[in-house]
Formats: sequence, structure tokens, C-alpha cells
Amino acid sequence: MRRPTLEAVAARAGVSRATVSRVVNGSATVNAQIRDAVLRAIDELGYVPNSAARSLVTQRTDSIALVVSEPAARVFSDDPFFSIVVRTVSQELENAGKQLVLMLASSPAGQTRVERYVAGGHVDGVILLSLHGSDPLPAALSRTGVPVISHGRPVSTVRPPYCDCDNVGGARAAVRYLVAQGRRRIATIAGPPDMTAGLDRLAGYREVVSGTDRRSLVAMGDFTRESGAAAMRQLLEDDPGLDAVFAASDLMAIGAMHTLRRAGRRVPDDVAVVGFDDIEAARFADPPLTTVHHPIAEVAKEIVRILLAPRDERPGEPVILPTELVVRDSA
Repeated sequence: MRRPTLEAVAARAGVSRATVSRVVNGSATVNAQIRDAVLRAIDELGYVPNSAARSLVTQRTDSIALVVSEPAARVFSDDPFFSIVVRTVSQELENAGKQLVLMLASSPAGQTRVERYVAGGHVDGVILLSLHGSDPLPAALSRTGVPVISHGRPVSTVRPPYCDCDNVGGARAAVRYLVAQGRRRIATIAGPPDMTAGLDRLAGYREVVSGTDRRSLVAMGDFTRESGAAAMRQLLEDDPGLDAVFAASDLMAIGAMHTLRRAGRRVPDDVAVVGFDDIEAARFADPPLTTVHHPIAEVAKEIVRILLAPRDERPGEPVILPTELVVRDSA
């Protein structure tokens, strides 16, 4: 059977081709009875609109790109952050009748491919995720005229609108809790210095420690379990007497607890451990991990809401969602 055409729908409904086109494209100028007749004809004939032709008329693709500046091995690793964001964005877009286009841009070639795809008019908006340092995408995409929003505060000088959690406040709450527990030698495992989540959580740690008589003790990680384990080994070498550690992610905290067990240190008796993110694995760690709750899904939902809102209804300032300390047995 041949695919039903717009003309066939018009003949079945007894209206013009232009009227059918207006109904298909969501025009509010069509009489309700005529609209119902067209929709019945579409249903009876099994007509499916040509998406390419429709986008030419509406100037919309109904597609949103989620661009992740990480390699595939990281995006599809055991870090649940990425799966939560992708799942949430996909569901919110589906609820709004939009399609998610997932693109990875961890290399210059990938960044160029994304820029060309967006500039070619294939998407109606872009969500940037996991930006690093001087990533050229914010500046490149700003020239396309396509709406762009970042999941997290960008480091780059060209800064699109963004939504994030209160990284500094969450880190402050974690370290203040350790101070209140009487911990004297509090270290931190910081995130990457080319990402604002790493920078801001380190800033929150330093803000609290500098206000006490305690000295700052920092090791760097990259938000992975392995980097947390390695950083903890370095910290124990630097200060064998440390009695607390704030890790900038739960995976790094879990890696740190593994190192502490192998070194014969009891958690929390000898060393208290606090993480950040409140991923599911934190509840099942041994012992269960005290952490800062990061509203990952809520941030993703807010980003989609802002991106799909009319331009004049989008907030002029960044949207920062609160964090909350969740106390469990590790501290």
C-alpha cells in the first residue's frame, strides 16, 4: 500500500490541503469541528506527517541535543550521575513531545561534529553536560542562535545560562559537621580543577578549614572510585594521623574507605568519611556513607523546563538548587 498523503486526508475530511497542514502543525486558528474531522481522517487513513517537510513549515525539529563532554567509557561507566541525567532529560522531553539526541564531545573532532550538527538546524536546543575548562562548545554554539543551557556552572568565559546544585554550600555543611564532631585533622579529596563542581566543593572545604586552627590537606581525584582510593593513599602518606576526610564525590569516598580498610583504619572510629552526591551506592557502602545530597534529577528537570520555556520566561540568573547533609554511619 502507498503511504497516505496530505491530499488524501484533505479529501477524506472534505477540507483543503492547507487546512490539514495547519492542523498537523498545531495551528490554533482552525475551527474545532473541522479539526476533529481532520484528526478522524488522519486516524482512519493512518497518515504519518513527513517530519522533514513539517520542520520546514514550523522551523522546529522537536529534538533537543544533550551534549556530554566525556568519552563513552566514562559516560557508560559505573558512575550513576550520567545515567540519572540522561534518563531524566529523556523522560522530561518525552513528556513534552520532544526527542532526545545524545552526543558525545570529548575530542576536537567530536566538538566540531556537534557544532556542525547544531548549526545545520537539526535540533531546537542544546543541553551541555560535564564541561571541562576552556571547552570551545559554549562559544561555538552561541554563534548558531540555538538556545543553549548548561548542566552545571561552566568554567569558560562564554557562559550560557546554567542550573546547578549548591556545591559550595554542600561542601561547607559537610566539613562543618566534621568540625562539630571534634575531628582535628580533616583532609579532602577534591574533584578535577578544570570542572566547577571540583573547584566549588574544594572552595567550600577551604572556607571552613581556614576559619579554624586546622590545616588544609588536599589530594586530587577525578570523581572516580579508583582516583579516590589513590588519593587516600597519598593523604595517609602526607599525614598518617588524619582523622577525617571529605571526598567531593561518593565514588571517591567509597574508594577512600577501601584504602582505609586496607591500611587498618576503622571508619568512622579512626577516620570519619563524608562524600558528595548521595548516589544509591552510598546507602549500601560499608559502613553506609554520610554524604551531601545532590538533587541530580531535579537539576536535570529544571534545565529541561527552562530550555522549553518561551524565551521571555527564562530566568535571567542561574538557578541553584539546595543541597542537604545526609548523616549515616561513616561519620
